[in-house]
Amino acid sequence: MAVRVGVAALVVYSDGELRMLIGKRKGSHGAGTWQLPGGHLEFGESFEECARREVLEETNLEVSDATFLTATNDIMHDENKHYVTIFMLCKVDASAAQNVRVMEPHKCECWHWIPLSDLKNEQSTYRPLFLPLKHLAELDHTVMLKYGL
Repeated sequence: MAVRVGVAALVVYSDGELRMLIGKRKGSHGAGTWQLPGGHLEFGESFEECARREVLEETNLEVSDATFLTATNDIMHDENKHYVTIFMLCKVDASAAQNVRVMEPHKCECWHWIPLSDLKNEQSTYRPLFLPLKHLAELDHTVMLKYGL
């Protein structure tokens, strides 16, 4: 089985509180877990291009910025899948954030804007997390602090 490269977009905006976009997976591995917009890196595509493309395809949002955040090594034993996930920090303004739509209803039940602080809150309603997002939540805060998150 080959290792795949996934790109996940941590899409954020601020309305006085920093919020992130999270969606509920369906129809694929990790169904029923909460995820970020994202998908497979295509041949010849940059991480930035992939993040922008996937966010637009899945959410109807155009992001203004896409910056490398971190990467995780995600081995999903039950599904016999292995991904390296590249996390990109993407920003939208508060007015554009309201244009979010489920563009692939066969892959995602819904999108919600939640406080970024919920990412590390084990008691959050938005659990369980998809493995790559769980690994992001477990990372040291210094990665997030680098970007003012």
